[in-house]
Amino acid sequence: MNIDDTLTPADLAPACDRLLELACKKVRAIDASWDPKQGTPVFTVEGRYTTRGWTEWTQGFQYGSAILAFDGTDDKELLDLGRQRTLERMAPHVTHTGVHDHGFNNLSTYGNLRRLMREGRYEQNEWEQHFYEMAIKCSGAVQASRWSVTADGGGYVYSFNGPHSLFIDTMRTLRILALAHQLGHVGQGENDKQINLLERAVLHARTTARHNVYLGVLNHPYEVLGRTAHEAIFNCNDGQFRCRSTQQGYSPFSTWTRGLAWAMLGYVELAELLPIVKDTGIDPTDGIAEMDYEDCVDTINNVGPWVCDHYINDVTATDGIPYWDDGAPGLAKMVDWQTEPANPYNEHEPVDSSAAAIAAQGLIRLGNYLGKKKGEQYLQAGLTVAKTLFAEPYLSTDDNHQGLILHSVYHRPNGWDHVPAGRKVPCDESSMWGDYHALELAVLIKRMAEGGPYLTFFDQD
Repeated sequence: MNIDDTLTPADLAPACDRLLELACKKVRAIDASWDPKQGTPVFTVEGRYTTRGWTEWTQGFQYGSAILAFDGTDDKELLDLGRQRTLERMAPHVTHTGVHDHGFNNLSTYGNLRRLMREGRYEQNEWEQHFYEMAIKCSGAVQASRWSVTADGGGYVYSFNGPHSLFIDTMRTLRILALAHQLGHVGQGENDKQINLLERAVLHARTTARHNVYLGVLNHPYEVLGRTAHEAIFNCNDGQFRCRSTQQGYSPFSTWTRGLAWAMLGYVELAELLPIVKDTGIDPTDGIAEMDYEDCVDTINNVGPWVCDHYINDVTATDGIPYWDDGAPGLAKMVDWQTEPANPYNEHEPVDSSAAAIAAQGLIRLGNYLGKKKGEQYLQAGLTVAKTLFAEPYLSTDDNHQGLILHSVYHRPNGWDHVPAGRKVPCDESSMWGDYHALELAVLIKRMAEGGPYLTFFDQD
């Protein structure tokens, strides 16, 4: 990746404003045309959002996009839209016992609304804030209840595949457990046993690091430090790890780049939280042995730079945009793919702009977390990716196209993504999670440029 070390957040502020202006129009268009009886909008086909039943994990991104568009523009109508749709349609996601996606759905809606209220961006209402907090607490406890114990005494929040399955995606949803814990909530299990939600978050992060993240310690070509596998499989009878697997990547031994991006942002965001928890007087070791807690903290702080380095050095094109998997077989026909900008219109393999949108925020947050001396490269890398994303051919400027960021890919192995006439691979389409994370990225950079409050769901006071 060719990192532009001259960029500043202020340089990108006009691009952020342009993206936010486009988002205001597109959010309204989707809400006006979408029939909720169809399910949830997932990705576009020929520029129109369509659904794809697998799990209901994108509705929070739909309404969260309205809330973020308000955040970046002060368009009060979009705040009202996000509040109303959250009230009307998001309750089932709070108690959804069948998915690992609580942090996606519920922090994107209830979490964003609570954050904005606490920032004084709209009228304070004690009961409305309590309503959002109750939703977050319940959601965190429900996600934490999807718990499988591992043979080494740890555990993980299991995926919708079942108790044997640990997904890399879940690293970005753990913040719902962490915020619920910060709000003073505990889960309760059989015989009234209390469940420490932060304990489950940090143990999950450690288990993911041990089994989904490659540590670069074995002498074979697949063992690249910071590489991630989409799935880890365990024997539920005794908690033993059995193998790495994948659902959406090309193989367990290559890097599915959106999975890597989830790890980048998830580990760094959790690393941001842990010092805040200590500083606010909450005992983070309540319910977990101090030695185990410190081991988890060390793991979380180490993995963030590993996965971010892997993104910068190994899996992305020179402009910061990755293809959907670094082991995708068509890349063998594109011998220069790592030494030139990504080409979304090539004939062999699609890029994934949604992975770039998620990864860019992880890079910027890691840069801010590590500080100027250690974090400068990561900050500049994240700004470089954002600069590419917030311009053509990735920014969707056509009012007739409902997507915001083009060239997103959902599930390449299943062949779900639309291939336009005359093309050989998916391109020119958007995804609800890609659009949401582009908005989250724009709001983060805009606040940095203007010296506003740092964008975080966690309470810092």
